[in-house]
Amino acid sequence: MSPAPSPCDRQQVLGMPVDACPDVLAAAVELHRSGGGQLVTLNAEMTMTALAQPELGQAIRAADLVIPDGAGVVWALRRQGIRVRRSPGIELAHDLLAHAAQHHWRVALVGASPAVMEQLTQQLPQHHPGLQLVMAVHGFQAPEAWPGLEQQLLSLKPDLVLAALGVPRQETWIQRLHHHQAGLWMGVGGSFDVWSGQKKRAPQWMGALQIEWLYRLLQEPSRWRRMLALPQFAWAVISGNPPRPATQRPEAGKRPG
Repeated sequence: MSPAPSPCDRQQVLGMPVDACPDVLAAAVELHRSGGGQLVTLNAEMTMTALAQPELGQAIRAADLVIPDGAGVVWALRRQGIRVRRSPGIELAHDLLAHAAQHHWRVALVGASPAVMEQLTQQLPQHHPGLQLVMAVHGFQAPEAWPGLEQQLLSLKPDLVLAALGVPRQETWIQRLHHHQAGLWMGVGGSFDVWSGQKKRAPQWMGALQIEWLYRLLQEPSRWRRMLALPQFAWAVISGNPPRPATQRPEAGKRPG
């Protein structure tokens, strides 16, 4: 039985939309029923990136469902008196795959490495009996291959597209492709790597303490520069003085993007 439709209340965190939903899976299923659209999983790092990169900010603002993926976004909403549960995108994507298998949805996977994609095509149907994978292509394609792959994807009319192309590429790619298309389109970051076993997710106790970012940093020390966005985000929320979006700060002699 499908989850009941779940009403969502759209809020703002540093100018980015966030949907406060009692049940994110029910909200996503209802979005599919009503014609489909783009899902974004918002965290503090993505929020700060969106303020610096107009294309990402535009994609987030245009998304049909934006869920609070990161503890920082949940904290920022709580400071506004809005209590929501953190909804990790990897968990929503997993639940959507399970729902897809049960309801005969057509599923497409795009992104990650060739080795990871090969593992997923073998593992996911075992974990989700009945899963219909109509397309599974890795993200390391030659530039000239993408137009043909995109046309093939659109012709398949999938019910669910999961894209692991990294932020901001996956969000802007989805925004460009999903218009006038049915189905749910969702960026899933490193979820494919975790599902395939190439990477491990932080232990539950670290998630409970909201320090999953530390686990990711220990796994990938090269992320330290990106992690600087976290204190910048916290200060922007506390001070009420977020950086102005890049669209408001065009370079001299150049037209706004």
